[in-house]
Amino acid sequence: MRTAALDLPANIRAIALHEREWNGVLVETAHFQCDGRAVHLLCHQDRTRLSVVLEEEGGRCEPRLAENARCPTPYAPRHMAFAPAGLPVWGYSDHIHRVRDATLCFDVEALSERLGERLDATLAGTPRLGFTDARVWTLAHLLADACDDPDPASQLYGDGLVTALGALLLRPRSEVATAGKLAPWQLRRVVDHLQSRLPARVELRELADLAGLSQAHFSRAFKASTGRAPYQWQLEERIRRAQARLRGSEASLDQIAEATGFVDSAHLVRTFRRFVGTTPSRWRRENRI
Repeated sequence: MRTAALDLPANIRAIALHEREWNGVLVETAHFQCDGRAVHLLCHQDRTRLSVVLEEEGGRCEPRLAENARCPTPYAPRHMAFAPAGLPVWGYSDHIHRVRDATLCFDVEALSERLGERLDATLAGTPRLGFTDARVWTLAHLLADACDDPDPASQLYGDGLVTALGALLLRPRSEVATAGKLAPWQLRRVVDHLQSRLPARVELRELADLAGLSQAHFSRAFKASTGRAPYQWQLEERIRRAQARLRGSEASLDQIAEATGFVDSAHLVRTFRRFVGTTPSRWRRENRI
């Protein structure tokens, strides 16, 4: 996290920034503390970007194409703004206390190449201010929440979210996704690779390349084959390995957490409880060999 404290726009008292990159897409979250009417130029003008309002407290904000020109779209909660590279966009708020937003910066050609998806150049070059889309908003919110997640599975998680968001936002409307399964050899090769790399970080691109598919096609096919997104499969396998160590050794929770890729024992306990429904210590007592 970095906190901006100098040269702040008028009536913005503090800005705290977090950022991370998945699949070549920069995701930056910002917490603004405001006191009064504020108008400021949004960042990353040189890149195609999606700006998403995640939280508003005490008022409303809106995107603008000029400092003193109101947004042409009527206000709606959870609104977003999409702008092609080179188009300035202003952020306006009227006596709002706090705003949390996320900005996703794309290189459309690079993203299209990485995902193996044909993205719509017309959509990428068309600004959209104040629009709403529940699916896009949810994916952006999940990415923002994952910015500071140190878990190795968050790499596959974020890669998958970016893949889905890019397809929703920029795929030609006439193209409909299919949901075929992986061939047995593809699934075996991918699973073997995931198991051999555990608990290290794995990128979605690695897995898609092993199967000879685009990232978007691979994500859909893997889930159709296993019932799980790749990051979910990876995380559940780590929990299974933790269970094996709990059942068959006297290793401490800290030791098991380190061996299975969790930050510490507290991280292991939280994740274990979410997947298994109980704590590792209790599970060990009830399942000891």
